[in-house]
Amino acid sequence: MSAPTTKTDSAAGAASSPGGPDGLLGTLARGMRANMRQYGMLLALALIVVLFQIWTDGILLKPQNVTNLVQQNSYILILAIGMMIVIIAGHIDLSVGSLAAFIGAAAGVMMIKHDMPWALALALCLLIGAAAGAWQGFWIAYIGIPSFIVTLAGMLLFRGATQILLEGQTLRPFPDGFQSVGNGFIPEMGPYTDYHNPTLVIALAVILFVLWREWRDRKRQEEYELDVIPMGLFVAKCTALVAAIVAFALTLASYHGAPIVLLVLCGLLIALGFVMRNAVIGRHVYALGGNRPAAKLSGVKDKRVTFLVFVNMGVLAALAGVVYAARLTAATPNAGINFELEAIAAAFIGGASASGGVGTVLGAIIGGLVLGVLNNGMSLVGIGTDYQQVIKGLVLLAAVGFDVWNKRRVGS
Repeated sequence: MSAPTTKTDSAAGAASSPGGPDGLLGTLARGMRANMRQYGMLLALALIVVLFQIWTDGILLKPQNVTNLVQQNSYILILAIGMMIVIIAGHIDLSVGSLAAFIGAAAGVMMIKHDMPWALALALCLLIGAAAGAWQGFWIAYIGIPSFIVTLAGMLLFRGATQILLEGQTLRPFPDGFQSVGNGFIPEMGPYTDYHNPTLVIALAVILFVLWREWRDRKRQEEYELDVIPMGLFVAKCTALVAAIVAFALTLASYHGAPIVLLVLCGLLIALGFVMRNAVIGRHVYALGGNRPAAKLSGVKDKRVTFLVFVNMGVLAALAGVVYAARLTAATPNAGINFELEAIAAAFIGGASASGGVGTVLGAIIGGLVLGVLNNGMSLVGIGTDYQQVIKGLVLLAAVGFDVWNKRRVGS
């Protein structure tokens, strides 16, 4: 005869079940621990936005300022995505600012001095960036020189080449079509409304994609018998994501619509996010950054992966240089100064680990936005650039310090 079930046994079973209070809290706690850096920075970004929205009397989130935020920080966000992947692989790239300046100079020479069609010049600029990344990747991956040294040399090399190419002068203006890459907006289509119609259509597509990805990830977790949050919280999370996308889209649609460079950023986020999350080479990048000897023993072609990581960084640095030159409407020898520091800071604030193997493409965007909102908000309230540098330095130190503390806590 089986023993009768007691009230205590029933209570314990309810508490330990996935739907019980302890099960719910435990699932939430595990989810927060697994994504502490990213969730923490996302929360920090939200708090910074609210703080400056109040401090600036609502100016921060006005449509024109939100558009400016996107365009002003677009090239840093592009660099941050590439830098995040480089850091995940266990390397660093100090040359991206100088390479971006060199690409802007090359674009100016091709289009302004030699009247080359802007679309052809743009394609050539990206190829030059890929070649520059391959050059540095060769020395790092196949010769074995540390990335710090190679990219430090690259920083000096590309900065000098920029000065030589421009002969110390500024070239302007770029063709209108090229300028639209950094300053343009998606053309209006459809019937007249109070909002920009294509922006609303794009927002709807983004919402459908986000909901599909969240549902797919949840199903995959269930298939592998991993912890998933209760359905009620899952619905609340999706609702919050949809609300954020709708609010952002309506803000942009009430001005001139989505900037062209925003579509570029979304494309990079989706494509490289997919590669890092789902493709074999993305998993190999994480493996190399996490434990290179073990990854090599597992069959990962470390030289090839490292080489491709730097080729990708070269292309993204070239794209950032093109966007910056188009926004500035000029090729100048002083372009790109400190871009590498901004990109590195954005990657670490967004969740990268100094030891490699940790980070996400979305985290790079979040880190870049934290810096961008800080810059914009502090400028709006009249904080000087000297104090801005101090505050950004403290934010970076706090982000990396939190990473070190979190690793020690988990390891203890």
